Amino acid sequence: MAEVGDGGVREVGGLSDPARLRSLRQVSAGPEPDAAFDRFASLVQRMLGVPVALVSLVDDLRQFFPGQVGLPEPWAGKRETPLSHSFCQHVVTEGVAKVFPDARIYAQVRDNLAIPDLGVVAYAGIPLNDAEGRTLGSLCAIDTKPRAWTKDELSILTDLAEACASELRLRIAREVADEARRHAETAHAQLAMQAELTEAFARTLDIDEGMRQLAEGVVPRLADWCLVALVSPDGGVRHVAGAHRDAAAQADVDRFAGLMMSQLLPGSAVLTVQRSGKSIRRSAETPEDLLSRASDPAMATIAERLGYASFVVVPVTAPVSGEMLGSITFVNGPGRPGFTEAEERTALDIARRAGLSIDNNRLYRQQRHVAEVLQHSLLTELPTIPGMELHARYLPAQDGAAVGGDWYDAFAQPDGTVMLAVGDVSGHDIEAAAGMGQLRNLVRGDAYGREDSPGHLMSQLDRAMRGLNVRTAATAILARVRGYEVEFANAGHPPPLLLRPDGTVDVWWEKPEPLLGLAPLDSRSTHRRTVPAGSTLVLYTDGLIEDPARILDDGIERIEQCLRDNADLPGEELCNLLIGAAARRADDTALLLIRVL
Repeated sequence: MAEVGDGGVREVGGLSDPARLRSLRQVSAGPEPDAAFDRFASLVQRMLGVPVALVSLVDDLRQFFPGQVGLPEPWAGKRETPLSHSFCQHVVTEGVAKVFPDARIYAQVRDNLAIPDLGVVAYAGIPLNDAEGRTLGSLCAIDTKPRAWTKDELSILTDLAEACASELRLRIAREVADEARRHAETAHAQLAMQAELTEAFARTLDIDEGMRQLAEGVVPRLADWCLVALVSPDGGVRHVAGAHRDAAAQADVDRFAGLMMSQLLPGSAVLTVQRSGKSIRRSAETPEDLLSRASDPAMATIAERLGYASFVVVPVTAPVSGEMLGSITFVNGPGRPGFTEAEERTALDIARRAGLSIDNNRLYRQQRHVAEVLQHSLLTELPTIPGMELHARYLPAQDGAAVGGDWYDAFAQPDGTVMLAVGDVSGHDIEAAAGMGQLRNLVRGDAYGREDSPGHLMSQLDRAMRGLNVRTAATAILARVRGYEVEFANAGHPPPLLLRPDGTVDVWWEKPEPLLGLAPLDSRSTHRRTVPAGSTLVLYTDGLIEDPARILDDGIERIEQCLRDNADLPGEELCNLLIGAAARRADDTALLLIRVL
């Protein structure tokens, strides 16, 4: 303890020390009554017999009294004073006790306004330190007349100050723990949000839809509202998706997003980020600030309604090439704090994931296009055959690279008969497509010009696959149509369906035989049917009837019902309806429809 006359003790820390101010904030006390600190002030008053006692905490602009007893009005109600009325600031800056028997004769404080305004004459203040020794304020006793402070009085005051400081340190520790918990919860919430966004990106192949889900996924957890802008070929904005924490504000968000596509000036944050590839974070923004960045004043009006006080704009780039893909703007209204550096890092991570998703999506679309072109190049252009209508469809699976082993084929023989084939090579990849191409060519090459039955041709196909080392397995239907007579062989394939002119449907079930390429049969069966004029024969692969939740028989019944309900439709329309009646395509689908006139 030091009794100071004219300020001979060296200062140990300034009032503006950031660490001290941070510790002071963690006390979570202000110029409002605090029961615990009021009791410390009351103890000082009773035990020392002074008219005024204070628990005084000092920041860089003022002192405030969470604990006080005996102050005159208006100070008792305000519970704070400017530093011009503070003796305790000297306790803080010097880090030692300050004791003035008569403050009016000490140069350090004799001009302090606390003397005339608060009636302070005698003063004794003991430092209140945090766990690191930083002085946050003082526990002080005040008399309105000169007083010779005794050693016992100062000892009591010191003991009470230590107890009061313990309360301060406890509150700081609790706040630190709460802050750590909040940070952990925030980090957990952000990780959960990022995981949800990653899943959302994985669920859709539509880039614009993915960006809409991104905007909806980050509000209100990271921002009050969010806008995702994708770059157009000319460097402008092609598309903007937006979301607001208040669903009723969505119309304003959509209007603002629409204006962004054409009304941003070169100096706008969005276009600046898209040019530089660097994020921009700003606080203390007003809607009027938008007037210098957009050509349409309506954007400022809408922003005011949406809430516009701070923002962070982050770039969305392709992960490998670094190509600029777009930007994401996160905005907070005046009722929410500005964005922190940590939140900016989270925004950048979200943008990185978005960039990866967009890049993967574009690559997938390119691969899908190439695969579809390849697939269709392997499929036959249907011939024009007198007395017969031929219609076909091929649809890739909804998942994967859209290349697979399903195929259809039809060609006329020299004798006037027509060969029909539909097959499904195992797999959904380039190897399956290659195997399909080989198998289709083997069927054509082996069957053309021969009058053998389909069963014999299928057996020969088995031998050719084994002899030529075609390493694949496939289901297939091979049929020959001769007028109104149909011969067919079935290697493990779903049964053909026949729609009769009267609207009834036959399912051509036969005893199942092994797939091609597995256990070759020396002799495969040939089945024969006679069909009436006007009948429609339907050959298809299992993608048309598969449903993960149901058995294949249910799928066949669904297609049967579709045929019965639409028996009078032209072949093209009937093909469309059959495809539309299929369940979600987890597999590619080939469909061949033959109408015998």
